[in-house]
Amino acid sequence: MTLEHASTLAVRKPWGSTDLAPWSEIAASGAAIGELWFQRSGARAPETALLLKLLFTTETLSIQVHPDDAFARSIGLPNGKTEAWYILSADPGAEVAIGLKRQLTAPELRGAIADGSISELVQWHRVQKDDVVFVPAGTIHAIGPGLVIAEIQQSSDATFRLFDYGRQRELHIDNAVAVADARSARRQEAAKRLTNARALLAVSPYFVLERFELPPQSNWDLRAEHETWLLVIEGDARIGLMNAFVGEAIFLDDEHARIRAGRQGLKALVAYLATEPSHNLLHQRDGQDLPASLPHTVRQPDPQTAMAGSRSRSTEARP
Repeated sequence: MTLEHASTLAVRKPWGSTDLAPWSEIAASGAAIGELWFQRSGARAPETALLLKLLFTTETLSIQVHPDDAFARSIGLPNGKTEAWYILSADPGAEVAIGLKRQLTAPELRGAIADGSISELVQWHRVQKDDVVFVPAGTIHAIGPGLVIAEIQQSSDATFRLFDYGRQRELHIDNAVAVADARSARRQEAAKRLTNARALLAVSPYFVLERFELPPQSNWDLRAEHETWLLVIEGDARIGLMNAFVGEAIFLDDEHARIRAGRQGLKALVAYLATEPSHNLLHQRDGQDLPASLPHTVRQPDPQTAMAGSRSRSTEARP
């Protein structure tokens, strides 16, 4: 049984930011920080199956693709990488790239990577706060500047770069061609309201991502049967004996915890190991959280945005 505050690891990136407010008080000291990784707090804690991150972008990230489990294992990695993004903030006109404008054959994709024309073939979509983008393994993708994103993923850094916007880092043409789904991204499924307090944002063979919206000073029971990450994105709460504020993450596993939402309520992302939503995850202690009759209202970034259906610290490339 585990309930603990997650620690954070700051990761420098050339496309990162020196201003992480309000999500973190970590001082960048002039060095651009692109990612904050949330980790188990104990030095001897077992490695987790999922990795929760915050991304801060001031430049366009590399065009890249992640392998599925089968390919990752074929090159000696434990697993591949499927991920989902939640847009925490977005400058006007901010975009992400998901999929291609048209389908390419393997030779065409290889040529486009080699001559750099892949940069003109990715399909960009405007995004805004509270958008959700699911990125299954094999999806060619990139993230533009002006964004703060919460990312939940299989715990892996297996990344193959196709284009790096002049940063002169290594490209991975053979592996990228081998794993890429070189076509337009499939339509993303609409988010669904599970109850008045729970919205289902993404579901995959590896994790479920939800959003909790708890009224001010309401009381709840959270039953985390498996590895679960909770990230506060608005308001605050008392979770067990700990206080949790914006930008802080709580790790739970095989744990039953009480939640008391703060005076402004609580809005949180919750990701957990499952292939479908857990019916027993959240129950209200001072009322009845009934199933919602209305559809979820999260705006989808674009009709073409991806939706298709993969743990290692080993790195082929970093974004």
